[in-house]
Amino acid sequence: MSANSGENLDIAVQFIEGMVDRAVAFLPSVAGALVVLVVGMWLAGRVRSAVRRYFRKSDRLDETLEGFLSSLIYYASVAIVIITTLGVFGVPTTSFAAVLGAAGLAVGFALQGTLGHVASGVMMLGFRPFDVGDFVEAAGVSGTVKQIGLFTTEIATVDNKKIIVPNGKIFDDVITNFAGYETRRVDLVFGVSYSDDLDKAMSLIKTELDKDSRCKKDPEPVVAVDNLGASSVDIICRVWVERADYFPVKWALIKNVKERFDAEGVSIPFPCRSVYMEKAA
Repeated sequence: MSANSGENLDIAVQFIEGMVDRAVAFLPSVAGALVVLVVGMWLAGRVRSAVRRYFRKSDRLDETLEGFLSSLIYYASVAIVIITTLGVFGVPTTSFAAVLGAAGLAVGFALQGTLGHVASGVMMLGFRPFDVGDFVEAAGVSGTVKQIGLFTTEIATVDNKKIIVPNGKIFDDVITNFAGYETRRVDLVFGVSYSDDLDKAMSLIKTELDKDSRCKKDPEPVVAVDNLGASSVDIICRVWVERADYFPVKWALIKNVKERFDAEGVSIPFPCRSVYMEKAA
């Protein structure tokens, strides 16, 4: 073995020994950082659960604020855990704060859409276009609001599908809140034959309205001839009900008026069309 080979081997051995010594010296910091990270993430989850339980027991905060504030506290706790972990790992937190500020500016430009969803969530909590439990139509989705989070809103459709919609899309779109007011108006159209007695048909509809105690007397229900159709005379029926009674009253009136028309001889005509055949010359 040459002298140069022996020197190179000694240098390699010294390098490996130096790396091992540094790794051994650095190992406690790595172990401590991992412990802080694991325990901190566990504590963040526990804090979020505790906050949710507290909010549910509190009479001052409703279910809408519960999900949003618990998510906000959770992400803030995670940020604190990450900064603490880096400090244990040996990264100077003062320098890291400056780096974090510069990185935050760059990330802000890159994730401006995501941050926009957070801002939209805050705006929704401020203006409250809907609450958890309301039936809404927004961003092309209709269903019951289950949760308003920091970035997204969870909506359950009528057939119980879970839809996650970004807050930005909801706040930038037209929002229809079907639970916004205590009462709603049921609008129905009943078509009768041109040969039927219109006064009799309207009287039968009013009788069915009077029989249903869920139909409000104030505002007064409206029953009137609205249109002369291609094959029927259209009678409109407009009645106000409690919000929860909208569909039960609508379905009951359609069924009851149809059965009453059948019993009293008022016909509901089918669309008719005349076809003329020409003989070939």
